[in-house]
Amino acid sequence: MRRRGFLRTSGAGLAAAALVPLDARALESDVVDYTLIACPAGSAAQANAAICGLRGSSGPLGYNGLVPGPLLRVRAGQRVRVRYVNRTGEPTSVHWHGMIPPNAMDGAAGITQPPVENGGTFTYAFTPGPPGTRWYHDHASGTASMRGLFGMFVVEDPRDEAADAEFSVVLHDVPRLPSIDAAMRGRSNAPMIDPLDSPEMHAMHPGDRMGDEVSYVAHAINGASYPQGPPLRVRIGQRVRLRVLNANLTQTRYLRLAGHRLRVTHADGNPLASPVTVDVVRLGVAERYDVWFEVTRPGAWLLHTLTSDPLAFEQAVLICTPGMEHASPQTDAAVLDGAAVLTYAVGGLGLTETPFLERPAAIRKHYELDGGDYGSRRWTMNDQLWPRTEKILVSRGDDVVVRFTNNSDMEHPMHLHGHVFQLVEYNGRALRQPLAKDTTLVPANGGTVAWRFQATSPPGRWLLHCHNQIHMMDGMMTEVAYRH
Repeated sequence: MRRRGFLRTSGAGLAAAALVPLDARALESDVVDYTLIACPAGSAAQANAAICGLRGSSGPLGYNGLVPGPLLRVRAGQRVRVRYVNRTGEPTSVHWHGMIPPNAMDGAAGITQPPVENGGTFTYAFTPGPPGTRWYHDHASGTASMRGLFGMFVVEDPRDEAADAEFSVVLHDVPRLPSIDAAMRGRSNAPMIDPLDSPEMHAMHPGDRMGDEVSYVAHAINGASYPQGPPLRVRIGQRVRLRVLNANLTQTRYLRLAGHRLRVTHADGNPLASPVTVDVVRLGVAERYDVWFEVTRPGAWLLHTLTSDPLAFEQAVLICTPGMEHASPQTDAAVLDGAAVLTYAVGGLGLTETPFLERPAAIRKHYELDGGDYGSRRWTMNDQLWPRTEKILVSRGDDVVVRFTNNSDMEHPMHLHGHVFQLVEYNGRALRQPLAKDTTLVPANGGTVAWRFQATSPPGRWLLHCHNQIHMMDGMMTEVAYRH
């Protein structure tokens, strides 16, 4: 895939970065209607148009021709109807990540609905929620989400504090498609590109061969690599909210705004018990954080990720005050040393020995996560591959505790469909304030996390899987299934 061609065709998605309030007509409506057309990026009308010098199954995809797809936004309590049209050339579906819709609307192809075949349509109708920063993406068995089928969905919460300016920030990357197949076979030669002083790098043992890495030809924010995208324009005195999503296929991202500290208020769209202030926000695959900063002086600053990739400078966007669009922006060092990094312990206001998990629970499940041997296609849960993994069978109202132990040397972003759980324990210690989330990283080399949730979602089958797409496709998936 030619990087420049991709970024040129997908740059139109940047129009969705600045979030404006819903107009009066939209606020008064009980139902908001959207149409999403999945098709080659940059060509909403011509499904077979050449993109990036490639055709058909090789080119990037987008919703309505955009990568990321259009920002979808409703106020809490409004219903939504999304007419979905598939013109990708392969079966697809749309999963509403972080939301609790009727099970038939969840969009997990083969579980909650048949995939939408090429040329087909499907109407998703539900009341989006809970309020907060959510997102949507393909959830069929092919490569469509890897090629660009993802976008942000904001459900406005009337309880939120008001922002003077608000932007969506979607971190994403353009994969080298042949490396995906190699990674699934455990024989990729792509290097790790995490910051050199990150937990990901420290988890590696001498001589490790990382056959599951995907290589990327470009890194982007909101559809463009720096300096090609337009700046996010702010004014002195403004309190600015950034809704940040890591839509990468496989990798954790570290985000920093030069010259500023970031006040974090929401994790995966859900309010923290108390906001915390950090220098760097760590986002696992599929995680979202709402962060705020104040504009106290004129200037130009880079909002950028920290990695060891030579193309690391690309995943950045300029934030500037009027007249500073062409100034040399302030940057920060691309290292974590000395920086205050957002972790689950920080977001949960510290760790304690208080035994949250000793309280009675109707259902308790423990999963050992493993796999990743070089040359292997096995990423397992209790030594089993999907669909033979052990399921969690619940009855409505059950109190459920799920604990994960990660025996591999890769962290796993585990995601549960259709529920908001409480992250109550990390590496054997309880969070002082459990975090309400839908995705959490399980630390490597024997690390543990524990979730607690109530089985109060609509009945049906809800997937639980690693959101590293290589690991998911190679077996690390199970489900929570309601008996009634």
